[in-house]
Amino acid sequence: MSVAPTPSAPRLHRPQPVLAVVAVVATLALPLDPDRAGGPGAADLVSGCAALYCVVLLLRTRRSPLSRTAAVVLGLPVAGLALAAMNATSPGAGITGLVRYAQVFVLVPAAVLLLIRNRGDFRLVAWSLVALGMWQGAVGVHQYVSRTGASYQGETIRAVGTFGPQDVMGMATAVSLGVVCALGLALGSARHRAVAVVCALTLLLPLALSFSRGAWIATLVTCSVQLMLAGVRRALRTGVVLAAVCTTLVGGLGAGTAVLEERIGSITRVTATPDQSVVDRYAMWEAATAIWRENPLAGTGLKSFPEHRDGHAPLNLSSGSDVEGAGTTYRKQPLLSPHNMYLLVLSEQGLIGLLACTGSWFGLSVLGMRRLLRARSAPGRVPDCALVACGLLVWQLTEFVYSDIGGPSTVMTGVCFGLAAWWALAGSDGARAVPSPRREAAREAGAPCR
Repeated sequence: MSVAPTPSAPRLHRPQPVLAVVAVVATLALPLDPDRAGGPGAADLVSGCAALYCVVLLLRTRRSPLSRTAAVVLGLPVAGLALAAMNATSPGAGITGLVRYAQVFVLVPAAVLLLIRNRGDFRLVAWSLVALGMWQGAVGVHQYVSRTGASYQGETIRAVGTFGPQDVMGMATAVSLGVVCALGLALGSARHRAVAVVCALTLLLPLALSFSRGAWIATLVTCSVQLMLAGVRRALRTGVVLAAVCTTLVGGLGAGTAVLEERIGSITRVTATPDQSVVDRYAMWEAATAIWRENPLAGTGLKSFPEHRDGHAPLNLSSGSDVEGAGTTYRKQPLLSPHNMYLLVLSEQGLIGLLACTGSWFGLSVLGMRRLLRARSAPGRVPDCALVACGLLVWQLTEFVYSDIGGPSTVMTGVCFGLAAWWALAGSDGARAVPSPRREAAREAGAPCR
């Protein structure tokens, strides 16, 4: 007598590890409280959960988390951070600064590196950055058109997205990274080229309306590098197209208002007749350099720049920047950093901290470029992952000349370093990606993994 086989229960698809990284990016699309006075945001909390999730998966699978090379490159900033935390003016400032720096430059990049298993996962994160840029850009364009943005020269027209005027660089960063990712995907892959090109061109308008000169310069430098890496001929053809699009935006579609044209023209006058924002930036750079001279090797300690600023800044430094619009009442926002990542690290962490941080970034740059050149020497086009990863790293290192970490949008910096680390370190001698829970369950059960 034969027994009828019982129907097997439906197989549930477990979430893939890379979705934790996508969740971090998606959280950055949520609106922020306009009266928020600081502290960790939703994206910071989700990034911490992603790092813990990565640790849990590693403990379950009993895998070696990082190779020796990856551990050295990603862990190098910890040396300077530990010393600067001990030199901080108070234990609370030291711990807060240590956690923030470790989150952005060590923990989040390592988690992204380990949670991405293959190029498909990498592209998913890259497309999520494009989607974030599109969303923030759409909000920013609406703010400009409806005059509900942040205040700029007496008018509430500055596009700031959901980040608000308290994080005025947030939308500019999201849109710029979206342009870099879209251009890299378009140059390296023919499958979604049309969509990527449309996204890249669309994001140019909100990028212009952000009025962020630093983001403009960093994006221009990065896109030029990406085009040159993809090939000289393609760079020339694409450059002609981009020039035509920018000319149309500035002159033909009405996007080139007098305010925007004045902002573009001010880039060439930052040394001759700088505006007050540039004067303040030069003053803070001078103050950071003077602070560093007091303790050249170890710096003055984490979170110490605001306390030493007034004693070293020139008299032409203003009391703060005006914050108004986009749901925020008028207030003065104090200038708590030099708006230059390299000078911030130099003043607070000294030469030891600067060499540790830049050594890590230089290692990622060299390893990533070496892998890109190897891929370029093989038949076919340069992989889109290479162009995206190297582009994101170039953008961050260029933007660090004009800005530093701070605000809810800072989590994007950690994600970008993680994508760059995956391309640079996830080779045969690189990090070992966290396996898929479904594959791991099949392996433990003895079933074949497909």
